[in-house]
Amino acid sequence: MSEQEKMEQNLLKKSDVVKSFWLWMFFYVSNYNYERLMANGFVHALSPVLKKLYGHDKEEMKAALQRHLAFFNTEPHFGSIIGGMTIALEEQRAKGKPISDQMINGLKTGLMGPLAGIGDTLWQGTLTPILLSFALSISAQGNLIGVGLYMILMPLIMFTIAYNLWMKGYFLGREGLQKLMAGNMIQKVMTVAQTMGGIVLGGLTASFVTLSSPVSFHLGESVLKLQADVLDKLLLGLLPLVMTLFTLHLLNRKMKSTTVLCIIAGISGIGAALGIF
Repeated sequence: MSEQEKMEQNLLKKSDVVKSFWLWMFFYVSNYNYERLMANGFVHALSPVLKKLYGHDKEEMKAALQRHLAFFNTEPHFGSIIGGMTIALEEQRAKGKPISDQMINGLKTGLMGPLAGIGDTLWQGTLTPILLSFALSISAQGNLIGVGLYMILMPLIMFTIAYNLWMKGYFLGREGLQKLMAGNMIQKVMTVAQTMGGIVLGGLTASFVTLSSPVSFHLGESVLKLQADVLDKLLLGLLPLVMTLFTLHLLNRKMKSTTVLCIIAGISGIGAALGIF
């Protein structure tokens, strides 16, 4: 059955689902709080759909709003498929199908964690470093196109992903995503994304973290340069790599980023004063 045929049999129009998507994109952190996190933004996004499905029944409308005020938190772009699937379930419920509150909330709570992990990995661990590598390489030459390129491409890519997943969630429904999650496709995508993200971050470290040592040793008539003759022979870019791994170690110990910056600045200052760096 085509998407158009499915729309004709449903209570909602495609425009209703699209409107709900844009409300989610711009308001998913509205009234963000530690009790419900994204729940209020989720209710706001679904409000046009819920009004169309239950607007004629005050009690059903109240129950629907209350149903979606339960704790909810996920990565908003890759997790947007949950919104589309929730709309599909609410529509089936409004048509009289045996869709319970537990089924709807179970779907949300069951998927919000895994999809948050997938989304964070693909977005922050893969897409962001790749785009930054292009933008920084251009901007390093004094060209502002790099900044503009990043500011345009990032939201364009993320909105496109989020929109397609939201609509796909609506048309797939609960069973479709369960089949997808049951296979090995997600794990393969995660593995490739994590590998690519690590490669890109390694490239960024080698390109933009600069640290060298001017220390040299006079051995008779010859001069042994610590950087060129020792460190670079062991591993090119060894000092930047050590500094990056040290920074990562401090962050993994839950140190604040400002504290880490102060420690790095202190090490750099002492090293420069002693002529080590």
